[in-house]
Amino acid sequence: MTVVVPTRNSARTLERCLASLRAQSAPVELVVVDNASEDGTPEIAAAYADTVLAGGPERSAQRNIGWRAASGDVVAFVDSDMVASPGIAAEAAEAFDADPGLGGLVIPEESFGQGFWARVRAVEKRAYLGDPAVEAARIFRRTALDAVGGYDEDLSAFEDWDLADRVAASGLRIGRTPSGVLHDEGRITLRSAYRKRRYYGRWLPAYRTRPTARSFGRGGTLRRLPLLSSPVTAAGVIVLKATEAAGLLAGARAAGRDAS
Repeated sequence: MTVVVPTRNSARTLERCLASLRAQSAPVELVVVDNASEDGTPEIAAAYADTVLAGGPERSAQRNIGWRAASGDVVAFVDSDMVASPGIAAEAAEAFDADPGLGGLVIPEESFGQGFWARVRAVEKRAYLGDPAVEAARIFRRTALDAVGGYDEDLSAFEDWDLADRVAASGLRIGRTPSGVLHDEGRITLRSAYRKRRYYGRWLPAYRTRPTARSFGRGGTLRRLPLLSSPVTAAGVIVLKATEAAGLLAGARAAGRDAS
């Protein structure tokens, strides 16, 4: 199996990410695709990866560069701020060997970080576990990537949903690994959450034109929040999601103005 990790100024989290991939119970080929990092990212990548490539301008292009240069029949895409459980590679190999109709695998994702809003994010991520409207596959057969053309390089947000759903639309099944990843969110503020979603919102109009575009409703998630056991945190999730929704809409409006 090949694991592709796109990077850009990822020195804070990258070593822990790559060390967790090197610690897999089954061997992996590790490909890092760096987008002009100016911190210690290239040096960390060189210490762990089998191959370090340069590419951009955004992560969809980086991932495509990575899997096209890879030698594995199965390709996983892990972000540079994620820490992988040691059994993921072995579980993926077993799943694909057992099911010829399997095209992709979701890796369950939880998160950690510093401060109240990072704790809120962790509760939100746990509420998403097992929800097909939110999760997206991160591990694919190479033949499935070849068939659908990999990531859509016109999308630098929602591209994970887009790829997974195009693979499913091709007639292949999507499964999930028992083991997961932990996403290092660092320190979240409402301002940083808004700005990040405003950036992603630039691609919302383009994504909504795709035939497999998902709805953004999250009623099921709200029902899984700990409203009684932890009402403050549950309220925090609602505030955080409202802030992010405002950012997405602002980014989408800006993209519309730029296009007109």
